Amino acid sequence: MKKENTLIPRDISWLSFNGRVLQEANDPMVPLIQRIHFLGIFSNNMDEFFRVRVAALRRMVELKGKKVNFHLEINPQKILDEIQQVVLHQQNEFDRIWNSIQKDMAKDNVFLVDDEHLTEKQQEFVRQYFEKEVESNVIPLLIENIPTFPYLREKSLYLGVVMSKSDSAYSQKFAVVEVPSRTVGRFKELPTDDPNIHQIILLEDVIKFNLPHIFSYFGFNRFDAHVFKVTKDAEFDIDNDISTSLVQKIEKGLKNRRKGKTVRFVYDKAMNPILLEYLLNRLNVSRKDSIIPGGTIHNFRHFMDFPDVFPPSDKSIIQSSFVHPKFKDKLRVTDVILKDDVLLSFPYHSFVSVIDLLREAAMDPTVESIKITAYRLASNSKIVNALINAIRNGKQVTVMLELRARFDEEANLEWKQVLEEEGVRVLLGVPNMKVHGKMCIIKKRIQNKTIQYGFVSTGNLNEKTARFYCDECLMTANRNVMADINRIFKYLEDPRVINQKYLAACKTLLVCPTNMRDVFISLIDREIRAAKTRKKAKIVVKVNSLSDTALINKLYEAAYAGVEIQLIVRGIFCAMSENKRFKIPMQAISIIDQYLEHARILIFHNGGNEKIYISSADWMVRNLDHRVEAAIPILKEKQKKEIKEIISIQLQDNVKARILDNKLSNKYVSHKAGEKSIRSQAEIYNFLVKNK
Repeated sequence: MKKENTLIPRDISWLSFNGRVLQEANDPMVPLIQRIHFLGIFSNNMDEFFRVRVAALRRMVELKGKKVNFHLEINPQKILDEIQQVVLHQQNEFDRIWNSIQKDMAKDNVFLVDDEHLTEKQQEFVRQYFEKEVESNVIPLLIENIPTFPYLREKSLYLGVVMSKSDSAYSQKFAVVEVPSRTVGRFKELPTDDPNIHQIILLEDVIKFNLPHIFSYFGFNRFDAHVFKVTKDAEFDIDNDISTSLVQKIEKGLKNRRKGKTVRFVYDKAMNPILLEYLLNRLNVSRKDSIIPGGTIHNFRHFMDFPDVFPPSDKSIIQSSFVHPKFKDKLRVTDVILKDDVLLSFPYHSFVSVIDLLREAAMDPTVESIKITAYRLASNSKIVNALINAIRNGKQVTVMLELRARFDEEANLEWKQVLEEEGVRVLLGVPNMKVHGKMCIIKKRIQNKTIQYGFVSTGNLNEKTARFYCDECLMTANRNVMADINRIFKYLEDPRVINQKYLAACKTLLVCPTNMRDVFISLIDREIRAAKTRKKAKIVVKVNSLSDTALINKLYEAAYAGVEIQLIVRGIFCAMSENKRFKIPMQAISIIDQYLEHARILIFHNGGNEKIYISSADWMVRNLDHRVEAAIPILKEKQKKEIKEIISIQLQDNVKARILDNKLSNKYVSHKAGEKSIRSQAEIYNFLVKNK
């Protein structure tokens, strides 16, 4: 069979995903506060995209023709050019949606007020607020007087200020002021005469109003100020210096990240053109780079924290997470798991059960040890608190803490120090590979008998994100699973290449980088053989991203053979789902809704004896070849039925599902006349509430 070589470039596909996020901000059926939050999510996503992917493509352009030891896109400059076109189009759409949202905000009596439209009472309020809360955090820089252009924080917002005197139009000076939103916050509600009216001022407008006070020493009386921000290359290399520890390398990398090249410059299109040109020159940004003109507001990622001053809405599907029925009215989570597997579906099921499991282990006198992996922890982690309590109660605790979790490196270095000071054994990962698998094993000893139990999850051990990330977590005492988790930790404790034998020896869990892709390919091959003999053949894949060429080509081969293929992919989707040669049309959808679809679920018909897995790994080269990942089979019939019902509901979604077609059109799944509206996240919540 000739392999299909037509794929959608991953970066263009990712932009299409972010376009789906923008669609949510544009949907009038979404509560207004959530629409604003989606604009913030879109903006934050775009920032990270430029920091990582655009920066990587820029490096590829620079290295084209040179011998390098990593993958280069075939035509990175062409992709960069296409990215620029898509981003400019999305920025225009973003501005249009924001203008529409502001009109809807006005209907709810919520208004953003700038520095030029304050009442006298509000002016005095803003002066006092600036003096008491803001001024001590403001450091203005007269940039023309500084021989070396100052370091600009990558995530910060800046005001570019042109100062002049009314009696001398030719005497202009430039200044830059960082907007200290990290320490002060971006939003401040203003006093109004009507308690039903909410007026909010942005921190940059507070500063703009007080510019005469800030620069009073210099005698200027005319000020023209506009916002801008820079996005820098966020990648850093981990060198191969064996005399340097991983911690030292990451600390060095974090410092070097500050010096990253500017990959995007976004600014208020009304900015003084002379100041704009001056900033571009000093930042070494050329007109060929990503220079994005926009409106008066930037760093929209802060709008994920926009104050909720809106009337209550009945459009939201937010419900209180509930304790899994098996744990309800039970004294101990542990006792339940030792008797039977429990499948938790977050955020519908409460994450408290995971924390309770660790708390119980920390206090249980028969527990000897806890081993757990950690990728992104909550800022005030209850997981960490439970582990520290376990140490204080005499348990042996091992934490595999992945220091290289992008943008969480600094936080994880701090967690390393906290854990080690308490006596926790902290493992720092595998050379040239991230540890992304989510698993835990607890050992207890009763009357000379060792009992082991724990869990394997698709999501991070983070109680904050568990409130809005859709993930699956299987809590189990299955001996074969525990044996495999022990093998994985043996490798993590001494991650030499020769010790990958421990990973290869896993018999129940599928593990990256050793056997996961190969097993999935063999399961697809089995479906292909079934289809060719006219037996039922079906594959369901739910992942965040699908870009692995080998697996995509194998799915194409299955579709040619007549295998029914259903795909649910939230983000990157590089496959071409439409092909006349497919015997059965491939169903490919993406669901973007109030919660973030994050679980990876794989279902293979397997001759009627279905193979079902939940996994931490996406179908990407980076996950399958360059990370330690784990997929666990769902073996109990009750949990199998739960997983299949959840997937069935999602495949029927006709409210929030978009079709993943070859043109990246992001069309919604059509809602046929008289057909019931199915919003899968709401339906899944209802199903799990009733599924006792």
